[in-house]
Amino acid sequence: MDNGDPLEPETKDESDTVLARQSSDETLYCEAEAPMAVEKEKPARESSETDLEIEDTEKFFTTRQKELYLEACRLVGVVPVSYFIRNMEESYVNLNHRGLGPRGTKAIAIALVSNTSVLTLELADNSITEEGILSLVEMLQENYYLQEMFLQPCLESQNPLQRSQRPLPEARPASRLSANISDNDLGLEGARILCEFLQNNTSSLFSLQLSGNNFKEEAAELFCQALSTNYRIKSLDLSHNQFSDKAGEYLGQMLALNVGLQSLDLSWNHLYIQGVVALCSGLRANVSLKKLDLSMNSFGNEGAAALGEVLRLNNSLAYLDLSSNNINNEGLSKISKGLELNESLKVLKLYLNPLSMDGAVLLILSIKRNPKSKMEDIDISNVLVSQQFVKILDGVCAVHPQLDVMYKAVQGLSNKKNLFMWTNPVKLIQSYADQHKISVLDFFRSLNPRGGTTMPVGEFRKAMIQQNKVPINRYQVRELIKKLGEKTDMVDFRSAQPRRPALSGLPFCPGQAPGSL
Repeated sequence: MDNGDPLEPETKDESDTVLARQSSDETLYCEAEAPMAVEKEKPARESSETDLEIEDTEKFFTTRQKELYLEACRLVGVVPVSYFIRNMEESYVNLNHRGLGPRGTKAIAIALVSNTSVLTLELADNSITEEGILSLVEMLQENYYLQEMFLQPCLESQNPLQRSQRPLPEARPASRLSANISDNDLGLEGARILCEFLQNNTSSLFSLQLSGNNFKEEAAELFCQALSTNYRIKSLDLSHNQFSDKAGEYLGQMLALNVGLQSLDLSWNHLYIQGVVALCSGLRANVSLKKLDLSMNSFGNEGAAALGEVLRLNNSLAYLDLSSNNINNEGLSKISKGLELNESLKVLKLYLNPLSMDGAVLLILSIKRNPKSKMEDIDISNVLVSQQFVKILDGVCAVHPQLDVMYKAVQGLSNKKNLFMWTNPVKLIQSYADQHKISVLDFFRSLNPRGGTTMPVGEFRKAMIQQNKVPINRYQVRELIKKLGEKTDMVDFRSAQPRRPALSGLPFCPGQAPGSL
Protein backbone atom coordinates (compact mmCIF):
# COMPACT_ATOMS: atom_id res chain seq x y z
CA MET A 1 0.00 0.00 0.00
CA ASP A 2 1.41 3.38 -1.01
CA ASN A 3 1.82 5.96 1.71
CA GLY A 4 -0.64 8.30 0.04
CA ASP A 5 -3.41 5.73 -0.52
CA PRO A 6 -6.76 6.79 0.94
CA LEU A 7 -8.33 4.77 3.71
CA GLU A 8 -11.23 3.73 1.47
CA PRO A 9 -10.57 0.94 -1.10
CA GLU A 10 -9.87 2.04 -4.67
CA THR A 11 -11.71 0.91 -7.81
CA LYS A 12 -11.05 -2.61 -9.08
CA ASP A 13 -10.10 -1.88 -12.70
CA GLU A 14 -6.30 -2.09 -12.21
CA SER A 15 -3.64 -4.85 -12.23
CA ASP A 16 -3.86 -8.13 -10.31
CA THR A 17 -1.32 -6.87 -7.81
CA VAL A 18 -3.41 -3.82 -7.08
CA LEU A 19 -6.55 -5.98 -6.88
CA ALA A 20 -4.97 -8.13 -4.19
CA ARG A 21 -3.91 -5.10 -2.25
CA GLN A 22 -7.37 -3.54 -2.51
CA SER A 23 -8.95 -6.77 -1.34
CA SER A 24 -6.85 -6.59 1.82
CA ASP A 25 -7.92 -3.00 2.38
CA GLU A 26 -11.56 -3.96 1.93
CA THR A 27 -11.07 -6.73 4.48
CA LEU A 28 -9.75 -4.17 7.00
CA TYR A 29 -12.84 -2.06 6.64
CA CYS A 30 -15.18 -5.00 6.70
CA GLU A 31 -13.61 -6.15 9.95
CA ALA A 32 -13.88 -2.66 11.40
CA GLU A 33 -17.54 -2.30 10.52
CA ALA A 34 -18.65 -5.87 11.06
CA PRO A 35 -19.57 -5.54 14.76
CA MET A 36 -21.97 -2.72 13.95
CA ALA A 37 -23.56 -4.70 11.14
CA VAL A 38 -24.01 -7.73 13.37
CA GLU A 39 -25.62 -5.60 16.04
CA LYS A 40 -28.14 -4.20 13.56
CA GLU A 41 -29.16 -7.70 12.43
CA LYS A 42 -29.87 -9.00 15.94
CA PRO A 43 -33.48 -10.04 16.51
CA ALA A 44 -35.48 -8.29 19.17
CA ARG A 45 -35.39 -11.28 21.52
CA GLU A 46 -31.63 -10.82 21.98
CA SER A 47 -31.94 -7.26 23.28
CA SER A 48 -32.01 -8.49 26.89
CA GLU A 49 -28.51 -9.99 26.97
CA THR A 50 -26.80 -11.00 30.17
CA ASP A 51 -23.80 -9.05 31.43
CA LEU A 52 -21.61 -11.99 30.49
CA GLU A 53 -22.85 -11.93 26.90
CA ILE A 54 -22.17 -8.19 26.65
CA GLU A 55 -18.69 -8.67 28.08
CA ASP A 56 -17.96 -11.47 25.61
CA THR A 57 -19.14 -9.32 22.71
CA GLU A 58 -16.91 -6.42 23.78
CA LYS A 59 -13.96 -8.76 24.18
CA PHE A 60 -14.57 -10.16 20.71
CA PHE A 61 -14.80 -6.66 19.27
CA THR A 62 -11.53 -5.63 20.94
CA THR A 63 -9.81 -8.73 19.62
CA ARG A 64 -10.92 -7.89 16.11
CA GLN A 65 -9.65 -4.33 16.59
CA LYS A 66 -6.19 -5.62 17.47
CA GLU A 67 -6.20 -7.96 14.48
CA LEU A 68 -7.24 -5.05 12.29
CA TYR A 69 -4.34 -2.91 13.51
CA LEU A 70 -1.80 -5.72 13.06
CA GLU A 71 -3.05 -6.36 9.53
CA ALA A 72 -2.88 -2.63 8.75
CA CYS A 73 0.73 -2.52 9.97
CA ARG A 74 1.58 -5.50 7.77
CA LEU A 75 0.03 -3.89 4.72
CA VAL A 76 1.73 -0.50 5.10
CA GLY A 77 5.01 -2.08 6.19
CA VAL A 78 5.56 -0.75 9.71
CA VAL A 79 6.30 -2.33 13.07
CA PRO A 80 3.21 -2.33 15.33
CA VAL A 81 3.33 -0.09 18.39
CA SER A 82 2.89 -2.42 21.36
CA TYR A 83 1.71 0.43 23.58
CA PHE A 84 -1.18 1.12 21.21
CA ILE A 85 -2.16 -2.55 21.18
CA ARG A 86 -2.22 -2.63 24.99
CA ASN A 87 -4.18 0.61 25.32
CA MET A 88 -6.61 0.71 22.40
CA GLU A 89 -9.46 -0.05 24.82
CA GLU A 90 -8.60 2.99 26.95
CA SER A 91 -10.15 6.44 26.60
CA TYR A 92 -6.69 8.08 26.52
CA VAL A 93 -3.87 6.98 24.20
CA ASN A 94 -0.51 8.79 24.18
CA LEU A 95 1.57 8.14 21.06
CA ASN A 96 3.85 11.15 21.36
CA HIS A 97 7.44 10.87 20.06
CA ARG A 98 6.93 7.41 18.56
CA GLY A 99 8.41 8.18 15.16
CA LEU A 100 5.24 7.01 13.44
CA GLY A 101 5.71 8.93 10.22
CA PRO A 102 2.96 8.93 7.58
CA ARG A 103 2.77 5.13 7.27
CA GLY A 104 2.59 4.47 10.99
CA THR A 105 -0.05 7.19 11.28
CA LYS A 106 -2.05 5.51 8.51
CA ALA A 107 -2.04 2.19 10.37
CA ILE A 108 -3.28 3.93 13.52
CA ALA A 109 -5.97 5.73 11.53
CA ILE A 110 -7.24 2.48 9.98
CA ALA A 111 -7.53 0.90 13.43
CA LEU A 112 -9.43 3.91 14.77
CA VAL A 113 -12.08 4.09 12.05
CA SER A 114 -14.53 1.98 14.06
CA ASN A 115 -12.96 2.35 17.53
CA THR A 116 -15.46 3.57 20.12
CA SER A 117 -13.13 3.59 23.16
CA VAL A 118 -10.41 6.13 22.38
CA LEU A 119 -11.61 9.65 23.17
CA THR A 120 -8.26 11.44 23.44
CA LEU A 121 -5.32 10.75 21.13
CA GLU A 122 -1.88 12.37 21.31
CA LEU A 123 0.39 12.21 18.25
CA ALA A 124 3.03 14.85 18.99
CA ASP A 125 6.38 14.94 17.21
CA ASN A 126 5.69 12.16 14.72
CA SER A 127 6.46 13.88 11.38
CA ILE A 128 3.14 12.78 9.98
CA THR A 129 3.40 15.25 7.02
CA GLU A 130 0.60 15.68 4.49
CA GLU A 131 0.27 11.93 3.91
CA GLY A 132 -0.43 11.29 7.57
CA ILE A 133 -2.93 14.13 7.85
CA LEU A 134 -4.79 12.70 4.85
CA SER A 135 -5.19 9.40 6.72
CA LEU A 136 -6.34 11.15 9.88
CA VAL A 137 -8.84 13.30 8.00
CA GLU A 138 -10.35 10.24 6.32
CA MET A 139 -10.58 8.53 9.71
CA LEU A 140 -12.31 11.55 11.23
CA GLN A 141 -14.97 11.43 8.54
CA GLU A 142 -16.00 8.03 9.91
CA ASN A 143 -15.16 8.16 13.64
CA TYR A 144 -17.51 10.33 15.71
CA TYR A 145 -16.30 9.09 19.10
CA LEU A 146 -12.82 10.63 19.14
CA GLN A 147 -13.13 13.86 21.12
CA GLU A 148 -9.59 15.24 21.23
CA MET A 149 -6.54 14.67 19.08
CA PHE A 150 -3.22 16.22 20.08
CA LEU A 151 -0.28 16.26 17.70
CA GLN A 152 1.94 18.21 20.10
CA PRO A 153 2.49 17.59 23.83
CA CYS A 154 -0.53 18.64 25.85
CA LEU A 155 0.36 21.38 28.34
CA GLU A 156 -2.90 21.30 30.27
CA SER A 157 -1.94 18.35 32.40
CA GLN A 158 1.30 16.49 32.93
CA ASN A 159 -0.59 13.49 34.23
CA PRO A 160 -2.20 11.43 31.44
CA LEU A 161 -4.37 9.67 34.00
CA GLN A 162 -6.02 12.96 34.87
CA ARG A 163 -6.95 13.49 31.25
CA SER A 164 -8.25 9.96 30.75
CA GLN A 165 -10.47 10.23 33.80
CA ARG A 166 -11.77 13.68 32.96
CA PRO A 167 -15.54 13.56 32.32
CA LEU A 168 -16.77 14.64 28.91
CA PRO A 169 -18.15 18.17 28.82
CA GLU A 170 -21.92 18.12 28.82
CA ALA A 171 -22.10 20.78 26.14
CA ARG A 172 -19.92 18.89 23.67
CA PRO A 173 -21.67 16.07 21.81
CA ALA A 174 -19.71 13.06 20.62
CA SER A 175 -19.78 14.42 17.08
CA ARG A 176 -17.63 17.43 18.03
CA LEU A 177 -13.89 17.16 17.93
CA SER A 178 -10.82 19.17 18.92
CA ALA A 179 -7.72 18.54 16.81
CA ASN A 180 -4.20 19.68 17.65
CA ILE A 181 -2.00 19.10 14.61
CA SER A 182 0.86 21.39 15.58
CA ASP A 183 4.55 20.87 14.77
CA ASN A 184 4.06 18.16 12.15
CA ASP A 185 5.50 19.84 9.04
CA LEU A 186 2.24 19.84 7.11
CA GLY A 187 3.16 22.61 4.68
CA LEU A 188 0.97 23.83 1.82
CA GLU A 189 -0.31 20.40 0.79
CA GLY A 190 -1.29 19.56 4.37
CA ALA A 191 -3.15 22.87 4.57
CA ARG A 192 -4.94 22.03 1.33
CA ILE A 193 -6.10 18.65 2.68
CA LEU A 194 -7.34 20.20 5.92
CA CYS A 195 -9.15 23.03 4.17
CA GLU A 196 -10.94 20.64 1.81
CA PHE A 197 -12.06 18.73 4.90
CA LEU A 198 -13.30 21.95 6.50
CA GLN A 199 -15.30 22.85 3.43
CA ASN A 200 -16.91 19.41 3.16
CA ASN A 201 -17.43 18.68 6.88
CA THR A 202 -19.09 21.23 9.17
CA SER A 203 -20.54 18.90 11.79
CA SER A 204 -17.62 17.68 13.91
CA LEU A 205 -14.53 19.85 14.05
CA PHE A 206 -14.76 22.87 16.37
CA SER A 207 -11.12 23.51 17.32
CA LEU A 208 -7.95 23.42 15.21
CA GLN A 209 -4.42 23.92 16.56
CA LEU A 210 -2.01 24.24 13.65
CA SER A 211 0.99 25.87 15.28
CA GLY A 212 4.42 25.44 13.70
CA ASN A 213 3.48 23.79 10.41
CA ASN A 214 5.46 25.96 7.98
CA PHE A 215 2.34 27.65 6.60
CA LYS A 216 2.94 30.64 4.32
CA GLU A 217 0.80 33.10 2.34
CA GLU A 218 -0.73 30.45 0.05
CA ALA A 219 -1.93 28.45 3.06
CA ALA A 220 -3.55 31.57 4.53
CA GLU A 221 -5.55 31.97 1.32
CA LEU A 222 -6.79 28.37 1.65
CA PHE A 223 -7.88 28.92 5.24
CA CYS A 224 -9.63 32.11 4.20
CA GLN A 225 -11.66 30.22 1.59
CA ALA A 226 -12.47 27.31 3.90
CA LEU A 227 -13.43 29.30 6.99
CA SER A 228 -15.53 31.80 5.08
CA THR A 229 -18.07 28.98 4.63
CA ASN A 230 -17.39 26.91 7.77
CA TYR A 231 -19.03 28.50 10.80
CA ARG A 232 -18.49 25.56 13.18
CA ILE A 233 -14.81 26.23 13.88
CA LYS A 234 -14.69 28.14 17.17
CA SER A 235 -10.96 28.13 17.89
CA LEU A 236 -8.05 28.40 15.42
CA ASP A 237 -4.35 28.40 16.36
CA LEU A 238 -2.03 29.44 13.52
CA SER A 239 0.87 30.60 15.70
CA HIS A 240 4.55 29.97 14.93
CA ASN A 241 4.03 29.93 11.17
CA GLN A 242 5.38 32.21 8.41
CA PHE A 243 2.43 34.46 7.66
CA SER A 244 3.28 38.01 6.59
CA ASP A 245 1.58 40.96 4.86
CA LYS A 246 -0.55 39.07 2.35
CA ALA A 247 -1.62 36.52 4.96
CA GLY A 248 -2.93 39.36 7.10
CA GLU A 249 -5.04 40.48 4.15
CA TYR A 250 -6.47 36.98 3.58
CA LEU A 251 -7.21 36.42 7.26
CA GLY A 252 -8.81 39.86 7.49
CA GLN A 253 -11.15 38.91 4.63
CA MET A 254 -12.02 35.72 6.48
CA LEU A 255 -12.80 37.60 9.70
CA ALA A 256 -15.07 40.00 7.84
CA LEU A 257 -17.19 37.07 6.58
CA ASN A 258 -16.96 34.50 9.36
CA VAL A 259 -19.51 34.64 12.18
CA GLY A 260 -18.47 31.54 14.13
CA LEU A 261 -14.80 31.90 15.05
CA GLN A 262 -14.31 32.92 18.69
CA SER A 263 -10.57 32.47 19.24
CA LEU A 264 -7.67 33.20 16.86
CA ASP A 265 -3.97 32.81 17.70
CA LEU A 266 -1.57 34.46 15.24
CA SER A 267 1.36 34.91 17.62
CA TRP A 268 4.95 34.40 16.46
CA ASN A 269 4.29 35.17 12.81
CA HIS A 270 5.63 37.98 10.56
CA LEU A 271 2.54 40.11 10.04
CA TYR A 272 4.35 43.39 10.70
CA ILE A 273 2.60 46.71 10.00
CA GLN A 274 0.80 46.02 6.71
CA GLY A 275 -0.37 42.57 7.79
CA VAL A 276 -1.93 43.78 11.04
CA VAL A 277 -3.50 46.85 9.42
CA ALA A 278 -5.11 44.58 6.79
CA LEU A 279 -6.24 42.16 9.49
CA CYS A 280 -7.86 45.02 11.42
CA SER A 281 -9.86 46.03 8.34
CA GLY A 282 -11.72 42.73 8.56
CA LEU A 283 -11.74 42.67 12.34
CA ARG A 284 -13.73 45.90 12.49
CA ALA A 285 -16.67 44.13 10.82
CA ASN A 286 -16.39 40.94 12.88
CA VAL A 287 -19.04 40.25 15.52
CA SER A 288 -18.01 36.85 16.91
CA LEU A 289 -14.28 36.85 17.75
CA LYS A 290 -13.68 37.00 21.51
CA LYS A 291 -9.98 36.14 21.82
CA LEU A 292 -7.11 37.38 19.64
CA ASP A 293 -3.39 36.74 20.19
CA LEU A 294 -1.09 38.93 18.08
CA SER A 295 2.01 38.75 20.29
CA MET A 296 5.48 38.66 18.69
CA ASN A 297 4.54 40.22 15.33
CA SER A 298 6.53 43.49 15.48
CA PHE A 299 3.84 45.79 14.07
CA GLY A 300 4.79 48.79 16.22
CA ASN A 301 2.80 51.98 16.72
CA GLU A 302 1.12 51.88 13.29
CA GLY A 303 -0.39 48.49 14.04
CA ALA A 304 -1.35 49.69 17.52
CA ALA A 305 -3.21 52.64 15.97
CA ALA A 306 -5.23 50.27 13.76
CA LEU A 307 -6.06 48.13 16.79
CA GLY A 308 -7.11 51.23 18.73
CA GLU A 309 -9.66 51.94 16.02
CA VAL A 310 -10.89 48.33 16.25
CA LEU A 311 -11.35 48.69 20.02
CA ARG A 312 -13.35 51.86 19.49
CA LEU A 313 -15.84 50.08 17.21
CA ASN A 314 -15.73 46.41 18.24
CA ASN A 315 -17.87 45.15 21.11
CA SER A 316 -17.22 41.40 20.96
CA LEU A 317 -13.47 41.09 21.62
CA ALA A 318 -12.78 40.16 25.26
CA TYR A 319 -9.11 39.07 25.20
CA LEU A 320 -6.27 40.79 23.33
CA ASP A 321 -2.58 39.84 23.58
CA LEU A 322 -0.22 42.44 22.09
CA SER A 323 2.93 41.37 23.95
CA SER A 324 6.34 42.11 22.42
CA ASN A 325 5.29 44.20 19.42
CA ASN A 326 7.55 47.26 19.82
CA ILE A 327 4.64 49.44 20.98
CA ASN A 328 5.78 52.52 22.90
CA ASN A 329 3.81 55.27 24.67
CA GLU A 330 2.73 56.78 21.35
CA GLY A 331 1.11 53.54 20.20
CA LEU A 332 -0.34 52.92 23.65
CA SER A 333 -2.07 56.31 23.54
CA LYS A 334 -3.95 55.15 20.41
CA ILE A 335 -5.02 51.96 22.15
CA SER A 336 -6.08 53.96 25.21
CA LYS A 337 -8.34 56.14 23.05
CA GLY A 338 -10.13 53.02 21.85
CA LEU A 339 -10.49 51.73 25.40
CA GLU A 340 -12.34 54.89 26.44
CA LEU A 341 -15.29 53.69 24.33
CA ASN A 342 -14.87 49.91 24.42
CA GLU A 343 -17.47 47.90 26.34
CA SER A 344 -16.26 44.31 25.88
CA LEU A 345 -12.51 43.89 26.42
CA LYS A 346 -11.62 42.13 29.69
CA VAL A 347 -7.97 41.13 29.25
CA LEU A 348 -5.19 43.22 27.67
CA LYS A 349 -1.61 41.94 27.59
CA LEU A 350 1.14 44.44 26.77
CA TYR A 351 4.11 42.62 28.30
CA LEU A 352 7.59 43.25 26.83
CA ASN A 353 6.69 46.44 25.01
CA PRO A 354 8.93 49.54 25.54
CA LEU A 355 6.43 51.36 27.75
CA SER A 356 7.12 53.82 30.54
CA MET A 357 5.11 54.74 33.62
CA ASP A 358 3.62 57.74 31.77
CA GLY A 359 2.11 55.40 29.21
CA ALA A 360 0.83 53.15 31.98
CA VAL A 361 -0.93 56.12 33.60
CA LEU A 362 -2.63 57.01 30.30
CA LEU A 363 -3.77 53.41 30.01
CA ILE A 364 -5.44 53.10 33.40
CA LEU A 365 -7.00 56.57 33.17
CA SER A 366 -8.70 55.49 29.93
CA ILE A 367 -10.39 52.74 31.94
CA LYS A 368 -11.48 55.23 34.58
CA ARG A 369 -13.06 57.47 31.94
CA ASN A 370 -15.17 54.61 30.63
CA PRO A 371 -17.97 53.76 33.09
CA LYS A 372 -19.00 50.81 30.88
CA SER A 373 -15.53 49.26 30.76
CA LYS A 374 -15.38 45.55 31.61
CA MET A 375 -11.59 45.43 31.86
CA GLU A 376 -10.39 42.87 34.41
CA ASP A 377 -6.71 42.20 33.72
CA ILE A 378 -3.96 44.41 32.29
CA ASP A 379 -0.43 43.02 31.97
CA ILE A 380 2.36 45.61 31.86
CA SER A 381 4.59 43.49 34.08
CA ASN A 382 7.86 44.83 32.63
CA VAL A 383 7.00 48.43 33.66
CA LEU A 384 8.47 49.91 36.85
CA VAL A 385 5.93 52.25 38.49
CA SER A 386 5.93 54.84 41.29
CA GLN A 387 3.91 55.32 44.45
CA GLN A 388 1.95 58.00 42.60
CA PHE A 389 0.92 55.43 39.98
CA VAL A 390 -0.29 53.12 42.75
CA LYS A 391 -2.46 55.91 44.19
CA ILE A 392 -3.97 56.60 40.76
CA LEU A 393 -4.59 52.88 40.31
CA ASP A 394 -6.36 52.76 43.69
CA GLY A 395 -8.73 55.43 42.43
CA VAL A 396 -9.39 53.54 39.19
CA CYS A 397 -10.03 50.29 41.07
CA ALA A 398 -12.51 52.09 43.31
CA VAL A 399 -14.58 52.74 40.17
CA HIS A 400 -13.82 49.34 38.60
CA PRO A 401 -13.28 46.85 41.46
CA GLN A 402 -12.95 43.95 39.01
CA LEU A 403 -9.69 45.43 37.62
CA ASP A 404 -6.21 44.07 38.33
CA VAL A 405 -3.04 45.57 36.81
CA MET A 406 0.20 43.58 36.77
CA TYR A 407 3.33 45.76 36.86
CA LYS A 408 6.96 44.98 37.62
CA ALA A 409 7.51 46.74 40.95
CA VAL A 410 7.18 50.04 42.79
CA GLN A 411 10.23 52.30 42.74
CA GLY A 412 11.89 52.74 46.13
CA LEU A 413 9.83 50.04 47.81
CA SER A 414 11.93 47.54 49.74
CA ASN A 415 11.11 43.95 48.92
CA LYS A 416 12.08 42.73 52.38
CA LYS A 417 9.83 45.24 54.12
CA ASN A 418 6.84 44.06 52.12
CA LEU A 419 7.51 40.36 52.42
CA PHE A 420 5.14 40.00 55.36
CA MET A 421 3.13 43.19 54.87
CA TRP A 422 -0.18 41.34 54.47
CA THR A 423 -1.71 38.45 56.34
CA ASN A 424 -2.35 35.25 54.46
CA PRO A 425 -5.87 35.82 53.00
CA VAL A 426 -6.79 32.18 53.57
CA LYS A 427 -6.10 32.55 57.29
CA LEU A 428 -8.28 35.65 57.45
CA ILE A 429 -11.17 33.87 55.76
CA GLN A 430 -10.69 30.74 57.86
CA SER A 431 -10.74 32.84 61.03
CA TYR A 432 -13.99 34.51 59.97
CA ALA A 433 -15.53 31.14 59.11
CA ASP A 434 -14.55 29.69 62.50
CA GLN A 435 -16.02 32.66 64.36
CA HIS A 436 -19.34 32.35 62.54
CA LYS A 437 -19.33 28.53 62.60
CA ILE A 438 -19.49 28.12 58.84
CA SER A 439 -17.16 26.47 56.37
CA VAL A 440 -14.79 28.36 54.09
CA LEU A 441 -16.76 26.94 51.18
CA ASP A 442 -19.96 28.46 52.58
CA PHE A 443 -18.24 31.84 52.86
CA PHE A 444 -17.22 31.79 49.20
CA ARG A 445 -20.60 30.54 48.03
CA SER A 446 -22.26 33.46 49.81
CA LEU A 447 -20.38 35.76 47.41
CA ASN A 448 -21.73 34.00 44.34
CA PRO A 449 -25.15 35.29 43.20
CA ARG A 450 -25.75 31.87 41.64
CA GLY A 451 -24.76 30.04 44.81
CA GLY A 452 -22.44 27.64 42.96
CA THR A 453 -18.90 26.51 43.73
CA THR A 454 -17.32 28.17 40.68
CA MET A 455 -17.23 31.80 39.62
CA PRO A 456 -15.57 33.86 36.84
CA VAL A 457 -12.33 35.48 38.00
CA GLY A 458 -13.48 39.05 37.38
CA GLU A 459 -16.75 38.59 39.22
CA PHE A 460 -14.94 36.95 42.13
CA ARG A 461 -12.38 39.77 42.37
CA LYS A 462 -15.16 42.37 42.41
CA ALA A 463 -17.14 40.44 45.03
CA MET A 464 -14.12 40.04 47.31
CA ILE A 465 -13.25 43.75 47.12
CA GLN A 466 -16.84 44.85 47.77
CA GLN A 467 -17.63 42.41 50.61
CA ASN A 468 -17.30 43.79 54.16
CA LYS A 469 -16.93 40.57 56.14
CA VAL A 470 -13.16 40.06 55.83
CA PRO A 471 -10.75 43.03 55.46
CA ILE A 472 -8.72 42.21 52.36
CA ASN A 473 -6.93 44.29 49.69
CA ARG A 474 -6.57 43.67 45.98
CA TYR A 475 -3.07 42.18 46.31
CA GLN A 476 -4.38 39.57 48.75
CA VAL A 477 -7.27 38.89 46.38
CA ARG A 478 -4.77 38.32 43.57
CA GLU A 479 -2.95 35.73 45.65
CA LEU A 480 -6.24 34.10 46.57
CA ILE A 481 -7.25 33.84 42.91
CA LYS A 482 -3.97 32.11 42.10
CA LYS A 483 -4.77 29.44 44.66
CA LEU A 484 -8.35 28.96 43.50
CA GLY A 485 -7.65 28.23 39.85
CA GLU A 486 -6.75 31.36 37.92
CA LYS A 487 -5.56 29.49 34.81
CA THR A 488 -9.06 28.33 33.93
CA ASP A 489 -10.56 31.86 34.04
CA MET A 490 -12.75 30.48 36.82
CA VAL A 491 -12.17 30.14 40.54
CA ASP A 492 -13.21 26.88 42.16
CA PHE A 493 -14.22 27.31 45.79
CA ARG A 494 -13.80 23.59 46.47
CA SER A 495 -10.03 24.15 46.35
CA ALA A 496 -10.35 26.14 49.58
CA GLN A 497 -11.58 23.26 51.70
CA PRO A 498 -9.27 22.31 54.62
CA ARG A 499 -8.59 18.86 53.18
CA ARG A 500 -6.51 20.61 50.52
CA PRO A 501 -3.23 21.43 52.32
CA ALA A 502 -1.85 23.17 49.22
CA LEU A 503 -4.13 26.13 49.88
CA SER A 504 -4.02 26.61 53.63
CA GLY A 505 -0.59 25.14 54.35
CA LEU A 506 1.52 27.57 52.34
CA PRO A 507 2.54 30.92 53.89
CA PHE A 508 1.34 33.99 52.04
CA CYS A 509 4.16 35.74 50.23
CA PRO A 510 3.33 38.75 48.10
CA GLY A 511 6.61 38.43 46.24
CA GLN A 512 8.84 41.27 45.20
CA ALA A 513 6.27 44.04 45.32
CA PRO A 514 2.55 44.71 45.15
CA GLY A 515 2.63 44.66 41.37
CA SER A 516 4.52 41.36 41.11
CA LEU A 517 2.31 39.02 43.11
